[in-house]
Amino acid sequence: MLALTAVYQKVAEGYVAFVEELPGANSQGDTLQEARSNLREAVELVIAASREQARHGMADVDVIREPLDFSA
Repeated sequence: MLALTAVYQKVAEGYVAFVEELPGANSQGDTLQEARSNLREAVELVIAASREQARHGMADVDVIREPLDFSA
């Protein structure tokens, strides 16, 4: 299983959050719980957008796609 690192910083407005290993996956929330939930959604959106961009860019190319699992 691949584990990512979420980073939360308390600011005057609540919390800002990002994932160290996934550029573009960042969010915020009024509470830590809200920031966690929003960050999870941001990760899902970044992965979906990256997947769509890759598929669109390779639409006319013969490629092999397969799962790549990581375990520690």
